[in-house]
Amino acid sequence: MTYGDDATIRDILTGAGDIWAVVGLSSNPERAAYRVAEKLQRIGKKVVPVHPKAEAVHGEQGYASLAEIPFPVDVVNVFVNSALAGDIADQAVAIGAKAVWFQLEVVDVAAYDRTRGAGLRMVMDRSAGREITRLGLLG
Repeated sequence: MTYGDDATIRDILTGAGDIWAVVGLSSNPERAAYRVAEKLQRIGKKVVPVHPKAEAVHGEQGYASLAEIPFPVDVVNVFVNSALAGDIADQAVAIGAKAVWFQLEVVDVAAYDRTRGAGLRMVMDRSAGREITRLGLLG
């Protein structure tokens, strides 16, 4: 099953807002989150690292949790184990995010249904980086 059609994917990447909290983003350049965050910045998104270490990444201040971010977040991009992802989706709803994106191989169908039921747009089990390239958003 597909969890996010092209219209939803394009809408989140271009119309959901420019502040993206990237949960699981650390300063390790070998990790997918690092590369995807860089690509998000290239299309004009402000990337907010969310990681227990709360380290700065790509020149942006990091936070230990979504609740600690002192400004509104438009999209929550999730790079954590599927077992933890549902809680992150619930936190995204709680902070008033407009959309949630579960990266490739991050799957929680119940969280997908809850998040959509709360009125948020959502994509699951897709790479935002690959979708940016596929949709030609880099110009």
